[in-house]
Amino acid sequence: MDKSDITLDRIRTFVRVAERGSLSAVARELGLGQSTVTRQLRELEQALGVPLISRTTRRVTMTDEGSQYYANSVQILRLVEQAADEARGTRGASAGTIRVSSTAAFGVLHATRLIFAFQERYPDIGVDLNLTDERIDLVREGIDIALRLAPLTDSSMKLRALGQSRRLLVAAPDYLAKRGMPIVPRDLSDHEGIRMSNVAGSDLLELHGENGERHRVPFHGRLRVDHGLAVREALVAGRGIAPTHRWLVDDLLAAGRLVPVLPEYLLPSVPLSMLIAPERAGIARVRLLVDDLAERIGGIPGLE
Repeated sequence: MDKSDITLDRIRTFVRVAERGSLSAVARELGLGQSTVTRQLRELEQALGVPLISRTTRRVTMTDEGSQYYANSVQILRLVEQAADEARGTRGASAGTIRVSSTAAFGVLHATRLIFAFQERYPDIGVDLNLTDERIDLVREGIDIALRLAPLTDSSMKLRALGQSRRLLVAAPDYLAKRGMPIVPRDLSDHEGIRMSNVAGSDLLELHGENGERHRVPFHGRLRVDHGLAVREALVAGRGIAPTHRWLVDDLLAAGRLVPVLPEYLLPSVPLSMLIAPERAGIARVRLLVDDLAERIGGIPGLE
């Protein structure tokens, strides 16, 4: 084994290939040619004297030796980055890139502004922001921090609860002028509902009255969308009534373009959480952004 051939660049390439399972995806991510990624892996394997990756026409998987080497490599890269932070002292936090993922509409309307303000204070920190409502493998995608609106089950990520997102029913005044204002929950069955196609159970609303009574109401309509910003547009266009997060429509409510429907009935709130990659939690710039988001996110309308 020639130890001089075991370089950090080759280790980093191997780690990302192991996580993504795709040579071409890692090549695009790192801005390299696929042949370069393949060569770096081959040279690392030759230096170690063992195969790390098993390649087929459809996928890339780790060998047993590769799995063990991956676990050690992740720790090595984390220690290297932490050592660099400590060597630079207080300046260590002010450089490098953080990869952030956020629920799409929340990211566009709110997380982006928080990140802009953060970068104003730390101009040498880069942020790669991924916006998606799909469930993704955060480790595989190399995400450092993720903002998620949903109850979360077991995860390999560290979880930091940020609060509850309040929800309410809203509609445009023009729509209600034509169709009438619902007075009790069962009136919703006579209205057009704007539903989320990627939310399970969106055809049934659960409302809680002032005295604690629970109402389960069928909720139907001709329009289903898979993005919160499309819900905003549909509401303003008078396409119907929708259950929505307060932060999604607070500005429209303040401007009178939307109004609450059945305000005395409450919709269940949704937890907002921050997930942090455990092996990245000790990096100074990641800690800075985690603390900054946790402090400032409570100022967003509708978050408790």
